[in-house]
Amino acid sequence: MARREVPADRPDPAPDRVARRDVVDIGQAVAELRTLRDCLRYACSRFEAAGLSYGQGTDSAWDEAVWLGLWSLHLPPDPLEPFLDARLTLAERQGLLGLIERRCTERLPAAYLTGEAWLRGLRFRCDRRAIIPRSLIAEALQESLDDWLGPDAPDAVLDLCTGGGSLAIAAALRFPQARVDAADLSAQALTLASENIADYALGDRVSLHRGDLFEPLTSRRYALILCNPPYVNDGSMRSLPPEFLAEPRGALAGGDDGMDLVRRILTDAPAHLREQGLLLLEIGHEAAHFEAAFPHLEFAYLPVSAGDRQLVLLSREQLSTDALAKPTPRSRSKARSSDATGRADGPARVSARKPRR
Repeated sequence: MARREVPADRPDPAPDRVARRDVVDIGQAVAELRTLRDCLRYACSRFEAAGLSYGQGTDSAWDEAVWLGLWSLHLPPDPLEPFLDARLTLAERQGLLGLIERRCTERLPAAYLTGEAWLRGLRFRCDRRAIIPRSLIAEALQESLDDWLGPDAPDAVLDLCTGGGSLAIAAALRFPQARVDAADLSAQALTLASENIADYALGDRVSLHRGDLFEPLTSRRYALILCNPPYVNDGSMRSLPPEFLAEPRGALAGGDDGMDLVRRILTDAPAHLREQGLLLLEIGHEAAHFEAAFPHLEFAYLPVSAGDRQLVLLSREQLSTDALAKPTPRSRSKARSSDATGRADGPARVSARKPRR
């Protein structure tokens, strides 16, 4: 099953659709359902009646049901079809339908119920110590970033705001000759990251650092910095559904316009980038706020499957200009609005070419 990476600030599609509709009692479902197909159909009905929200590894009731079903039955993620019409034992139905019921009543993300998350084919341990892995940067690492790198693969990479370490691990696997540093403020997140690093036997190449952004990295410089920081603006934070509120707030909340940490990152990044180094920054649906906060900054969007304006790519040269020092609007109301095509009103000050090297 393909699990799509969805940004953390994805709005709840139906926040008022709560569990008011009649649903079959779970005891009756256990007694009468027979096949995996039966249970997946029931799960979709139950999820929709409960008004669940998605976006933390899956983006639909069907994908969520398949994820939980395959995990509960100890089946491989792909393919699904050979198992759809397999009859389940009573114990298997009880386990799967009990998990479905927990998803509806506790409103915990599926990844926290199963203890694992998948990102671009990589499996990670996952629990409430860190945000659920779903960064779009993982897609860029595999598919589009190569067009912006020089002839030599980066040999020193930083994953800033690493959380459970998924991007650090993805980068280490993508660039086998690179040494990767992974930094985070949360001791709990770094403990989870250490477990994931051990699972991939990367302890000799991936190093963990605890501290406030670049603070624990002293004078280290990198060819590539990856960062999926907290960027959800205050208004979006107030409307997040329970599933997202189950994640560490500090990994999501980015202040009034979502740019509080982004401002600090862009200011301090040049001191930690090599002369031709690149910063790849995820901003999710906050493109309008990003452009409003940095109206004089030249940069490029790196398109991914989820959209053309969710990843920002900057060279050290671009960050070293005086663009960051100029007054920047902080009010959410001053951010340019975006239409359905993702184009911002007014002239977007972005680079349509590769960063100068």
